[in-house]
Amino acid sequence: MAAQRRIDLVLDSVKRLLRIGATANLVNLLQKQHPADLAQVFTELPDKEREAVFTLLFERNGRLAMEALTELGPESGAPLLATRPAEEIARLAQDIESDDAAALIDNLPEDLSAAVLELMQPKESKVVENLLEYDERTAGRIMNPNVFALSEDMTVGEAITEIQTSRDVEMVFYLYVVDERHHLVGVVSLRRLLLVSPETPLKRIMTADLISARVDMDQEEVARQVAAYNLLAIPVVDEENKLVGIITVDDVIDVIKDEATEDIYRLAGVAGDERVFTPARESLRKRLPWLGVNLATAFLAASVVGLFTGTIDALPILAVFMPIVAGMGGNAATQTLTVIVRGIALGELTWGNSRKALLKEAVVGIGNGLALGLVAALVAWATRGDPVLGVVLGTAMVINMFVAATAGVLVPLGLRAANIDPALASSVFITTMTDVFGFFSFLGLATIFARYLTRTG
Repeated sequence: MAAQRRIDLVLDSVKRLLRIGATANLVNLLQKQHPADLAQVFTELPDKEREAVFTLLFERNGRLAMEALTELGPESGAPLLATRPAEEIARLAQDIESDDAAALIDNLPEDLSAAVLELMQPKESKVVENLLEYDERTAGRIMNPNVFALSEDMTVGEAITEIQTSRDVEMVFYLYVVDERHHLVGVVSLRRLLLVSPETPLKRIMTADLISARVDMDQEEVARQVAAYNLLAIPVVDEENKLVGIITVDDVIDVIKDEATEDIYRLAGVAGDERVFTPARESLRKRLPWLGVNLATAFLAASVVGLFTGTIDALPILAVFMPIVAGMGGNAATQTLTVIVRGIALGELTWGNSRKALLKEAVVGIGNGLALGLVAALVAWATRGDPVLGVVLGTAMVINMFVAATAGVLVPLGLRAANIDPALASSVFITTMTDVFGFFSFLGLATIFARYLTRTG
C-alpha cells in the first residue's frame, strides 16, 4: 500500500508539472524513479499525457525510457516508440537486453522494425534477428542469448578467474558447464565453486543431471518447470543440446503474469492483448466476434423455450422461475470451468486423472443442486403456495447443476484434445449447454406434471 501511495503521489506530480509546463522539474522527477515505477505511471496516464511524458524522458534520458518500456511490456511499449526516428530507436535498443529489444522491435510497424534492425550494429542486430526467428511464446523467443558458460576442462581456480574478468554476466548463481562443442553437460553452483580447492576440475564437482528447456518449448511450460523445481534460471538448448541462452526468474514471472491474464481474458471471450486503454475501435473488433457466437448460441436456447410455448401459455408462472435454473447453472459452470482451465494451464489436470476430477465435480454439482434446489423449492412453495412447482424447480436445478459440473470438466478437456485453447472457447459451449438443459429440464418437468400445477400466477 505504501508503494502504491508513492506511485499515486508521483503520478499526481507528473500531471501537475506537465500541465504547468515545468519540463525541467518533470524530467528531474522522472529520472529519480525506478523503471518499473515509471512503467506504472505510464500505464495510468491518459494517451496524450503518456506520449508527452515519454517523449520528454526519451529525449533527455533515452536509456531510462527504454528500460521503462521493457517493464511496461512490448504491446504497450512499442506504440510509444513508433513515433520516434529509427536511428534513435536503434541506438538505444542496443543498450537493453537483447530479448527485451527483440520483443519491442517485433511489435513495431514492419517498415520501422526493418529500419531499426538495419541501423543497429551488425553484432546486436544479428542477435535480435536470431531471437525473432523463433516462434512467439517459446523459450527461444524470451531467452537471453548472452549466457555465461565454463569449459568442462577448467579447474575451479580458472573458473573463478573467468568470472572475475567476464563482463555483462546476467546470472552467476548457476554456472553452466559445456564441452568443446558447446554442448551443455552440467551445472555448478557459485557456492560449490567457492568451497572447494582451486585445483579441483569442474568435471568432479558439476551436476550432470540438470533441468533445461528446448528452444521450441512453450513459454508456459518453461515457467511451470522453473516453478516446479524452484529455479532462479533455466538454460536453453537447441536440438543438438548446445547451450544457446538462459531464461531468468524475472522473465518467468512476466510469463506467468501474461499467461494468467490471457486465461482470465479468454474465459470472458476477450483477446489476451487487450488492455484498459486499448482504443475503442480495436476493442470492438476483438470482442464482437465472440459476442456474435454467443448470440447464435442464445437462439439455440431460445428455440428450446419455443418447444414449450403451450406449457408457458397455460402456466405463465413458469416464466418467473426459468431464469433461476439457467442462471444458477451458468454460475456453477463458471466456477468449475475456472478451476479446470487453471488446472490444465498448471499441468495439474491430464487425461490420466481426468476421471477423478470429473467424479469430484459431479459430486459437487449434485451437492450444490440438492442444497440450492431445496432452498429454491421451499421459496417457490412459500411464495406461490404450490408444492409441485417447488419440486419441479428443485429437481431441474439438481439436473442443471450436474450438467454444469460435468460440462465444466469435459468441454475444456475435449477442446484441449482438439488443439483448441480451452480458455478461449469453453465458456461459449458451456453457457449454451446450461441454458439448453436448464430450460429443457424445467419446462419438460413442468409439462409432465402440468396437471398437478396450480394454473394461477
